Amino acid sequence: MEVFQVWPASLYIAVLVLGLLVGSFLNVVVHRVPVMLEREWRAHCEETLTEPHSLDAQPSKTETFNLLWPPSSCVSCGYRIKARHNVPVLSCLWLRGRCAACGAAISKRYPLVEIGAALLAVAAALAFGPTWQLVAAMLFAWALLALAMIDIDHQLLPDSITLPLLWAGLLVSLVSVDGEPLFTDVRSAVIGAAAGYIALWSVYQLFKLLTGKEGMGYGDFKLLAAIGAWLGWQMLPLVILLSAALGSVVGSLLLLSLGKSRQAPISFGPYLAASALVAMFWGPQLLTWYAQFLG
Repeated sequence: MEVFQVWPASLYIAVLVLGLLVGSFLNVVVHRVPVMLEREWRAHCEETLTEPHSLDAQPSKTETFNLLWPPSSCVSCGYRIKARHNVPVLSCLWLRGRCAACGAAISKRYPLVEIGAALLAVAAALAFGPTWQLVAAMLFAWALLALAMIDIDHQLLPDSITLPLLWAGLLVSLVSVDGEPLFTDVRSAVIGAAAGYIALWSVYQLFKLLTGKEGMGYGDFKLLAAIGAWLGWQMLPLVILLSAALGSVVGSLLLLSLGKSRQAPISFGPYLAASALVAMFWGPQLLTWYAQFLG
């Protein structure tokens, strides 16, 4: 901490580098968690469909596949990526955005996620300085980034991320420094978790009653519950209004520019995540401005 006070720029350099490294890991999370869930689902289906009295009927075994194994490889040729080719952002620039073995183009998603994680870390450092609040804010922001990217790709918000994020928010509310909570107090966090889930669940049920269709998934309920646990119930109206506004604007732009059908599913998780980040960084200022505007 003393180093950061003597040389403030060192804090931003440290979190920038850390953010790039974490961003590289988030790329693995975004790619592999949906695959892991699908494999788990298939394994359960095979176990269910296997005849219990057949000695030869055994669920098929799959190779180990998790966040740590197998090592990263090129999606085009299967070339195992070497450490020197896996340096965040720099390796992509060095290789000119192509695989070192087959020359296939590397998705721009990878460096963008790494840069996004780094920028979120720097934004947290600017907002909170060298405090424990900074550590919590970075973890929260990185989890939201991973969830947003998975939801964009698969219309999925995995329980393996949303539920730990919810519990982490409740546990963080128990922590206080100099008598002040990191983000919100326990009472606000518990109410926020319950209110976040119930709010979107109610909208879901009402929409289904009126239209006979499902307007969103249960993952959205859990994500808003996690956001309520981290930021408190006081921030939920702001998060809901911002996410609805963002969803309307971006959804309209997609309909106009990409010619998407009105029936095409649009992920709501990214808008919730973006709105939660706005609320975390500027929520109190926005609420104060709104109260003054009404007054």
